[in-house]
Amino acid sequence: MLTLTHRYRIYPDTTQEQQFIEWMEICRSSYNYALREIKDWCNSRKCAIDRCSLEKEYILSPELKFPGEVYQLNNLPRAKKEFPKLSEVPSQVLQQVIKQLHVGWKYFQERGFGFPRFKKYGQFKSLLFPQFSSNPVTDLHLKLPKIGVIPVNLHRPIPSGFEVRQIRIMRKADKWYASISLQCNVSVPDPMPHGHPIGVDIGLEKFLATSDGTLVKPPKFFKQLQSELKLLQRRMSRKKKRSKNYEKARIKVARLHHKIDNTRKDFHYKQAHALCDAGDLVFMEDLNYRTSAKGMFGKHMLDAAFGQFRSIVKYVCWKRGKFFGVVDARGTSQECPECGEEMRKDLSVRIHDCPYCRYRTDRDVASAQVIRNRGIELISTAGHVGMETACAADLPGAGVTQSRQVAKSLHRTTRKPKE
Repeated sequence: MLTLTHRYRIYPDTTQEQQFIEWMEICRSSYNYALREIKDWCNSRKCAIDRCSLEKEYILSPELKFPGEVYQLNNLPRAKKEFPKLSEVPSQVLQQVIKQLHVGWKYFQERGFGFPRFKKYGQFKSLLFPQFSSNPVTDLHLKLPKIGVIPVNLHRPIPSGFEVRQIRIMRKADKWYASISLQCNVSVPDPMPHGHPIGVDIGLEKFLATSDGTLVKPPKFFKQLQSELKLLQRRMSRKKKRSKNYEKARIKVARLHHKIDNTRKDFHYKQAHALCDAGDLVFMEDLNYRTSAKGMFGKHMLDAAFGQFRSIVKYVCWKRGKFFGVVDARGTSQECPECGEEMRKDLSVRIHDCPYCRYRTDRDVASAQVIRNRGIELISTAGHVGMETACAADLPGAGVTQSRQVAKSLHRTTRKPKE
């Protein structure tokens, strides 16, 4: 089963927009009410056996079962009689809210931390319509239950053979989007290794460096607009909350954040397609960018969004039939790509100059070449390419490579002991 997700811009009128906002607030209240039931049940089981707390105590019947997903879903019809406003929202949308809460609860139970939190005013920004009896998407409109027809900018058509499974309506700043999930009953095999290999090294000084010698400077979208964002946030902090002026200032800040996010993602997609144009095998480092984002360069790491870039490169490679792989990141900058010798150097040294084989190049380019060599070693197995080899020239589909682009042998020479 192949699943794709396309996001389109929609243009609801004023009445539809207000109705969406009211539905989100009703869903937020339902989410908080269901979470309150879970927290009350958990707190009622924390009482000590021999004494009660002097401050507060949750006393519930010991026969009361845990308010699980099925229990709370079955209580929705009864809740609609007590709170008639719940009937304004489509029933399946309310059911998805409860399911969303229990997905977070199960995730909390698996990892042991991250208890679900209550949603504040304005924090619920999406509505999920899980199924449709007929195709709700046309060339110009999107038809949703209890809301009617909404104009949509279908900038790319729905692929033939795909069916619309679910639609999520999202609000970003003052703009509305429809994320449409499409499914087709086909199986697409993973791309096989073939062609010209490329290693990609990413960093803060240079956004990326390839083994072919391509260097890309970091754009720093957030840093360029940081002063403007600081000014807008200062103005918003001086407004009275929930007032009309506060809402206007909040939308200006949200628009600027949305602009930064869109420009960054557009840059990532363009660089991913450029990598696929340059080679057929793309290799990157297997790094945990969340850990590195907590250091002293955390703001710059988050501005570059390396994790998002790696995910986009992986998706673009799959879409275009290119092979994508990750390699071990340990010591990629301390190893010579030509002779394989270990060469220790500080971060201040930006030129790789090997004293053993006299190979000299940019430090990031040398790291990218090491990543490429490790990637070739990773895929050089009989199960992938049909023969045991460690040379990129012997891979199926590979042509004549340039100088210094042919992988070296796996048998490396060791240093001579000092006398």
